[in-house]
Amino acid sequence: MWRQTTTMCKAKSITGTIALEVAVLLALLNSQKAVAQSTLFNVPSTDVVAKKKVYLEFDFLSHFESHDDGGFQVYVPRAVFGVAKGLEVGINVSVLDAFAPDQPVYVSPNLKWQFYANEENGTAVSAGGLLYTPIANRAGADTYGFVYSVASKKVKGTYGPRLTGGAYGLPGLADGLGTQGGAILGYEQPIAKKVTFVADWFSGKNAFGYVTPGCSFTLPKSSLLNIGYSIGNQGRGNNALFVYYGITF
Repeated sequence: MWRQTTTMCKAKSITGTIALEVAVLLALLNSQKAVAQSTLFNVPSTDVVAKKKVYLEFDFLSHFESHDDGGFQVYVPRAVFGVAKGLEVGINVSVLDAFAPDQPVYVSPNLKWQFYANEENGTAVSAGGLLYTPIANRAGADTYGFVYSVASKKVKGTYGPRLTGGAYGLPGLADGLGTQGGAILGYEQPIAKKVTFVADWFSGKNAFGYVTPGCSFTLPKSSLLNIGYSIGNQGRGNNALFVYYGITF
């Protein structure tokens, strides 16, 4: 994964920028057989979109306060393409509706390579990266990268959980925007035929440092709906409801 006095105005502008940076991660950065997800909620999964398949997703995030009190909504369409076995590329656009006008609009090209997968023992390893760059309202907005590697282990059985772990780094992140990387953790626990409890976490005190619990619902026609709540590692100002719908063609 954002003003009575001049000081308050500045604080609200910073909050809006942080919220957008968080939202970019939450949305960019999905494991069920019906749909190969690029993320769990926020953290990258080891899954990749199958060759010649297309995965489309729309994300919505909302912090439930008035805009004057720091509330915001974020809208993120994204598309991921399976270009070869174990290799996907994608593009994401993030738009923020908040107190301050003219918030940056971010576009994020991304790539993931699943370089190891063993279905028999339920293990996989993937690595990838994203570029966060503003394409509108660029003043004061930062361009930086997000690189990661994750491994997963699926426990055998109909209701066996899957565990994901790894690390991430933020090359080019401007000084003062938080820690430059950290750990990645994810947990998926099927609780019914078409319902899975999902929780994931980024360590660090930065725009990516969130824990998100929630549920994933498998829907007809290779689609899914995820509903969760993202809670910041520091402070509550950017906590947000997180809902996304995804479908594979």
